[in-house]
Amino acid sequence: MTDRDILPDTFKPVHYDLVIKDLDLKNWSYKGTVTIEGQLVKPTSNIVLNTLELKLVSSNIVVSQGKNEQSWESAAFAEDTKTQRSTITFPDELPASDKVSLTIDFTGDLNHDMAGFYRSQYKPAAPAAASVPRDDEFHYMLSTQFEACDARRAFPCFDEPNLKATFDLAIEIPDDQVALSNMPAKETKSVDGGKKLVSFERSPVMSTYLLAWAVGDFEYVEAFTDREYNGKKLPVRVYTTRGLKEQGRWALEHAPKIIDYFSEQFEIDYPLPKSDILAVHEFTHGAMENWGLVTYRMTAILFDEKLSEARFRNRIAYVVAHELAHQWFGNLVTMDWWDELWLNEGFATWAGWLATDYLHPEWEVWPQFINEGMDQAFMLDSVRSSHPIQVEVRDALDVNQIFDKISYLKGCSMIRMLASNLGTKTFMKGIAIYLKKHAYGNAKTEALWDALSEASGVDVKTIMRPWIEKIGFPVLTITEQGKQQISVKQSRFLSTGDVKPEDDQTTWWVPLAIRGKVGSQGVESVALTTKESTIDGISDDFYQVNADATGFYRVNYPESRLKTLGTQLEHLTTEDKIFITGSAADLAFSGYSTTSALLSFIQGLKNETHFRVLSQALDSIATLKSIFGDDDQVKKGLEKFTLELIDKALKTVGFEGPKDEDFITNLLRKRLLLAAVSNSHEEVTSTAFQRWSDYQAKPAEAPISADLRSPVYRAAILRDAAGAVARLKEEWFTTPAIDGKEVCLQALGHTSDAAIIKSVLLPFLFNASPPAAASDSIPGGDMHILAGVLAGNRVGRPLLWAYLRDNWDQFNAKLGGNPILVDRMVNVSLPKFTDVESLEDIEKFFAGVSTKGFDRTLEQVKDKIRGRVAYKTRDAKGVKEWLVSNGYA
Repeated sequence: MTDRDILPDTFKPVHYDLVIKDLDLKNWSYKGTVTIEGQLVKPTSNIVLNTLELKLVSSNIVVSQGKNEQSWESAAFAEDTKTQRSTITFPDELPASDKVSLTIDFTGDLNHDMAGFYRSQYKPAAPAAASVPRDDEFHYMLSTQFEACDARRAFPCFDEPNLKATFDLAIEIPDDQVALSNMPAKETKSVDGGKKLVSFERSPVMSTYLLAWAVGDFEYVEAFTDREYNGKKLPVRVYTTRGLKEQGRWALEHAPKIIDYFSEQFEIDYPLPKSDILAVHEFTHGAMENWGLVTYRMTAILFDEKLSEARFRNRIAYVVAHELAHQWFGNLVTMDWWDELWLNEGFATWAGWLATDYLHPEWEVWPQFINEGMDQAFMLDSVRSSHPIQVEVRDALDVNQIFDKISYLKGCSMIRMLASNLGTKTFMKGIAIYLKKHAYGNAKTEALWDALSEASGVDVKTIMRPWIEKIGFPVLTITEQGKQQISVKQSRFLSTGDVKPEDDQTTWWVPLAIRGKVGSQGVESVALTTKESTIDGISDDFYQVNADATGFYRVNYPESRLKTLGTQLEHLTTEDKIFITGSAADLAFSGYSTTSALLSFIQGLKNETHFRVLSQALDSIATLKSIFGDDDQVKKGLEKFTLELIDKALKTVGFEGPKDEDFITNLLRKRLLLAAVSNSHEEVTSTAFQRWSDYQAKPAEAPISADLRSPVYRAAILRDAAGAVARLKEEWFTTPAIDGKEVCLQALGHTSDAAIIKSVLLPFLFNASPPAAASDSIPGGDMHILAGVLAGNRVGRPLLWAYLRDNWDQFNAKLGGNPILVDRMVNVSLPKFTDVESLEDIEKFFAGVSTKGFDRTLEQVKDKIRGRVAYKTRDAKGVKEWLVSNGYA
């Protein structure tokens, strides 16, 4: 691709020697020297590399030719902040050479923007080392976040994924703190002024975005792998700031087993001498796969046996597995350029669930993926402004927007569909071929297809090309022809329902996985490779398409068949029930089918007690409430319908469970109690509110157990908004639970009192800190949690948008211009509107501001609103009629 805005190909880096010193922990700055060895491919007097928010002080280049060496100095630096590059101009033309050494002295800032080399604030859990920086409210730790393009914020470099090199790092730190990096420390020297210089072993060849280091008051827990690597068991450590290390035990139980599992599955031993995990107090994403030093958001890695909610066990096990999968897939073999980000993220998502399933078969993680993962991929991919999995990325500023549900979740769905069809064993054989062939290098998607074809004998490239290169996915419309025959027709699915001929040009390879062929007991694998086909020998009594939901498409059954399937649940797996419910909901939304067909199918799930199946049904009803619930009669009808659906399961689980209760039942109880409270279940709401009142009166004697916080907090918000908001804000600031802040923010967002939202919650969300007290300001990395819930709240939604619109500059200033956080806030705050006026207001406002960095997301948000507007207009009457005629309204 020639239209990529990439660095000139003049200088090819081979090795970096980076020294960071003079950390100024009052004014938040540092000094650095980097020596970059490499080749000058052609004669030039200019060298262009990436920098952002750095000051270049001086530079020197040594060019070797045979035994001769010549050197030049330059302080002629021209910075282009728009392209994030600096040009060093030397006084003479430098000759081409295979051996060049470029040294640059520079200064940088320890920013508070969660990008580059940055500081995180925290409240210490134990007395901290004397040198740890602190102010009236917080202590600080330092760490890096370089993916996608922020290594250039920390040191001058050639910051593109295929410009791999080795790295030597040394960093000068206070002698009572700890420094970590990708590799083990090689030596530590005392330096004047109570400092030490820590040097690390040389890294393998890798991309700049995988380099990492951290400085802080760290302690660790350690375990070892069962397998040996180079004759030794591998040390695995979870590092935290002082006082928190014991909460790393759950992650530590998993990480060594996962390293062993992947080493065997990929047929390549874990390539580094250690594996460190670091909990970082402020973090943009869930985690970052820096080679040998993976960094995590606190809730994605720490678990307190007494205070944490059970669901975080699942989250931590999966995120650890996802990041460790990257140590091979992404780090050892890296995508060539950011347009193939899905190669990293789609695969790591699938492998993460694969390893979690291996360690915890009782968790049933594939039904979880269908309910939580695939569903979100369908939602984003069903709008016109979605993007192909392999998407054009012109420059660094475009790339942040594709760390999205397409790259991760549709990418994972593609891998899962392919692995299911080739067989997981064959698929893994292909992965091993791919990794061995491209180790320590870069590869494109085609290289993966070639390896999988070699392992399977299937022409993978041909069948997968439309899935990767084209936008969207198909809906299969089934027509029953009678006499054991159906016709299946594929067409592009759009949630707005307005597919035009130009939208529907793709013919996908669709694995049908049919259950119910006459004379066959199992699942028949037939593929649809044309727009339409007729299939014979289909049972008139029972059949289904996409058995076990391994294919990434929707199935539109005739309405009568869908109703029949609702009475044949014993023939369906958990995966099937989740998939059919999700399909019915999407088809109703887009107008391919009706909401009454969806509601009739869900009605058949009354005896269902499986957590994931009920979750999918409740998710579908929640969407209906958020679109049609402005009408009070419809809202009450849907509430009554919900309570009837969950009645049996709710009576089974009750308010408390036994101590040794299984994980899934525990999750089910929380979900049912939450659904009961939010759908006006009088008895459950009263019991929950009583627990809140007891806790307020005597917190020490009547604590609320971790898994009951959400329903109890929700009941408090509904019954006593003013009191509960004040108390939960206080709880948010003081909670000792790692997940406590998240749970508080999710509850606060359900406040339906407009005055409280305006006067308390929106300032709490948008305030910058300081000058406001930190107890009255949500940090940038967590803003999306409260904003997402407020956006789903009928009263909060317009108030949130008005505040965002009217304080746009203040909002951007708070986030320090971190494009990931701005993009995320736009993504969660706006897509739930159901009226044309709000859409017009959004379009009008953004026409007048720069949308660089979130333009793609903004288009997707607008498409989502268009879909909701169309659904509400088309089906409001039908929904009400169904609820009335079925006795719910």
